[in-house]
Amino acid sequence: MSSVPYYDGNLKIFAGNSNPKLAAAIARHIGVELGACEVTRFSDGEIQIRLDQSVRGSDVFVVQSTCAPVNEHLMELLVMVDALKRASAKTINVVMPYYGYARQDRKARSRDPITAKLVANLIETAGAHRVIAMDLHAMQIQGFFDIPVDHLLGVPILGDYFYEKDLVRPVVVSPDHGGVVRARRLADTLKAPLAIIDKRRPEPNVVEVMNIIGDVRGRTAILIDDIIDTAGTIALAAGALQEAGAVEIYACCTHPVLSGPAYERLENSPLKEVVVTDTIPLREDKVCSKIRVLSVAPLIGEAIMRIHEQKSVSKLFEPIT
Repeated sequence: MSSVPYYDGNLKIFAGNSNPKLAAAIARHIGVELGACEVTRFSDGEIQIRLDQSVRGSDVFVVQSTCAPVNEHLMELLVMVDALKRASAKTINVVMPYYGYARQDRKARSRDPITAKLVANLIETAGAHRVIAMDLHAMQIQGFFDIPVDHLLGVPILGDYFYEKDLVRPVVVSPDHGGVVRARRLADTLKAPLAIIDKRRPEPNVVEVMNIIGDVRGRTAILIDDIIDTAGTIALAAGALQEAGAVEIYACCTHPVLSGPAYERLENSPLKEVVVTDTIPLREDKVCSKIRVLSVAPLIGEAIMRIHEQKSVSKLFEPIT
């Protein structure tokens, strides 16, 4: 996947404030300039969007992760989509490398909201025609939309990285039962066995390791998850793997939310390296020497070009073997 000049003037890419570096990298990969727009605030804090170029009749792609501050970035996205609709864009394609509010995807208890569905409703109502997302927290979120959703996977990117490292006796570890499908994809890529951590979560962001299902003794363990938030699960799992005899322990994820004590927990954990992607920018005020960032810009760029040219995107969904 290499960058070449892309001369089709009907493809335009705009960026919100959530991840401008990723948006610029996507535009470079495709070979186009980022669309000219201003995202500012009125004196009372309301969001103001000004499009500084025509989008009439164009296929427009808006790159915006709904990461922290989530509400600010979500509202930015909705206002920008509305502006593009009123400016007569032909299609409005929302590129959400990270889909915020996705972890509330069902009613776990009575009177719970389903915020993943609420966000889908808001995006559709604003006027979007399509959504492109990376590693949704729950596959059923695709069904929350009545517009097309292209779901891209981070496993091929992570798998290529670990494959090139040529690790000794690797074993892929899912930190819970819900992540087994994702872990199996990585295990298949690396031709490695699979292990599962049986855990209990008494309350949100609190986890207790119960048991390790599978053989990790004398092996290089690779923990994989879609999100690392407070890093409590990953740090605890790394400690359990070390006690079970793993000789080296890596962790990887697509979305480095890394809130609260996450950076400190990762730095102080037995993990040798934490491999993440740039769907969410890392905090500039925090440092962790173990973090390695891989870019999703080439993958998203290829998906955008295929959608614009009305070609199949399905081959980009499959992990590389």
